[in-house]
Amino acid sequence: MDWAEKYRPQHLSDIVGNSSAIRQMYEWARDWSREKKPLVLYGKPGIGKTSSAYALANDMNWEVVELNASDQRTKSALERVAGSGSTTASLSGASRKLILLDEADNLHGQADRGGAKAIIEIIAESKQPMILIANDYYALSKELKAATEPVQFRALQARSIVPRLRHICAAENLACDPAALDEIANRASGDMRAAVNMLYAAAIGKDSLTMDDLQTSAKDERSTIFELIGEAFKGRRDADLIRMALEVEDTPDTIAQWLEGNIDQMPDLASQAKGYAYLSRADEYIGRTYRRQYYTLWRYASAVMLLGIADAAGGHGIHSRIMPPARWQKMASSRKQKAIRAGLTRKLSEMMHIPENLLREEFFTAISLLVEADPAAYVREFQLDADELVLFVHDKALATKVVKGVAKEEKDKAKKASRKEKTLKKGQKPRDDDPPDEPDEVRQDLPPGQATLF
Repeated sequence: MDWAEKYRPQHLSDIVGNSSAIRQMYEWARDWSREKKPLVLYGKPGIGKTSSAYALANDMNWEVVELNASDQRTKSALERVAGSGSTTASLSGASRKLILLDEADNLHGQADRGGAKAIIEIIAESKQPMILIANDYYALSKELKAATEPVQFRALQARSIVPRLRHICAAENLACDPAALDEIANRASGDMRAAVNMLYAAAIGKDSLTMDDLQTSAKDERSTIFELIGEAFKGRRDADLIRMALEVEDTPDTIAQWLEGNIDQMPDLASQAKGYAYLSRADEYIGRTYRRQYYTLWRYASAVMLLGIADAAGGHGIHSRIMPPARWQKMASSRKQKAIRAGLTRKLSEMMHIPENLLREEFFTAISLLVEADPAAYVREFQLDADELVLFVHDKALATKVVKGVAKEEKDKAKKASRKEKTLKKGQKPRDDDPPDEPDEVRQDLPPGQATLF
């Protein structure tokens, strides 16, 4: 078990720093009632937000129902897991259930799948306490901000991190140079989890820790996903691969996708088959992690896939550049199209005063036919951009040409109107301080016979 998980605080009194946030959480839980808003714990990663939520649940004897995997953010999944947990009593004997939603600031990316809307509905209907966790409070939707109570967590001081590192060293019978612990705390930049992971990475296989051991665990020299995947295929030794897996900021399921995306570059089919077998085994651990909400299993998934690929590759590496998974590009394109379609549906719904679901089901096809027949007219009418017009005409080049043409036309009209306005201003009644017209001047902008009326 990695030390960040092994030494996770069990009680609020074990949490390092952020005393005002901890007090606010405790008072909220102590007096909790259905009228109370859920909390949003926000601040940079690794400063104790999730640990504080679990410690609070432990102190209050509350069972925890956690969601923080991206594939659980659909409306149906949120309602199935969080929804049922939020309205039913615990079967474990705990007094209540704490519904915990991590990475709440990422919900906006799933708006087309109903995740954010589902959370608002669950908050309104919940009979159990609920805590959301976010890195960026300002990335939350206005609706989520209005429905929750913010609790800010701040980065820790290095002097607050050192005692925790010293405690872990003592518990692991590890002789640590005080200067090395100070260096780790300073490198962590207020991130307790990063500090513990650096300590763990530097101390693997050792019974003492000195300044010389810190070179491989420096946070500012953290391995990238490209380096990790490349070293796995080269057959890097086990301890180095485990250390690098801790340093990268990607989860094991992401690492698995990178390995899968490059495995076909291995030199022979036998090696590829062996590699896929290891990936399949690792995928079982990843699946159990999400089903059981027990994230310690991620460690086993990483070890199986990385050490397995290293074994399958036999140190020969691959004969091409490490590339991101090809399906990511397709998924990104698909997500973008869904987001554009959802935004267009909302816009047309507001303009035409038709519910979104009715617009999609009954009117979208008819609107598409109209737009295809005269795209320029509807670019003006609906204020469509090129991405939105593509949904109707299915031709990106044509959509871009039409939108640019309409924009140029509007710009020309604006210039013409501006010139006309200037011309009219020149023909206005002279002010008292204006110089008199020349005797022979003819007012060409007035009808004949009226030039002397004013």
